[in-house]
Amino acid sequence: MATLDLLLHPVRLRILRALLDGRPGTTAQLRERLPDIAPATMYRHIATLTAAGILEVVDEKRVRGTMERTYQVRFDRAELAPADRAAMTTDDHRRAFTAFVGGLLADFDHYLAGQPTDPTTDGVTYRQAAIWLTDDELAELLTELRTAVTARSGNDPAPGRTQRMISLIAVPTDD
Repeated sequence: MATLDLLLHPVRLRILRALLDGRPGTTAQLRERLPDIAPATMYRHIATLTAAGILEVVDEKRVRGTMERTYQVRFDRAELAPADRAAMTTDDHRRAFTAFVGGLLADFDHYLAGQPTDPTTDGVTYRQAAIWLTDDELAELLTELRTAVTARSGNDPAPGRTQRMISLIAVPTDD
């Protein structure tokens, strides 16, 4: 199972985010998506994630005398176990949340840097809603959301389809 330090390393986090859509990718494809990461650094962190069981090799083929491997994320291994989450300190949660928000900012900056962009037409949304829920109602809502997203996560790219990042944050507020 993943550990907090393993998952929150900035380079490893970016590699995992690049494979978040569930589609496999080679190191060369990851380097195209993340060109600012040095090749040796990329290979080292892919090896670390693979050794931890978070990435798995789903294909191997010879390319110009070397072995090209195709990787995919094992989502069941890329999450902290409930006991590990429960043992996290306040600072651990702050680090994890900061990494999450940093990823959101990077995704949004990447979107805005593309040309042309039209947030309204593109369906960009960011909003908050305050709702009163019991713990059971929150669990039910999260299950419904997970089910809705999971039902669509297997969609393949196709004409008219745009890959979209769906993010959720639920935080209790003071009464």
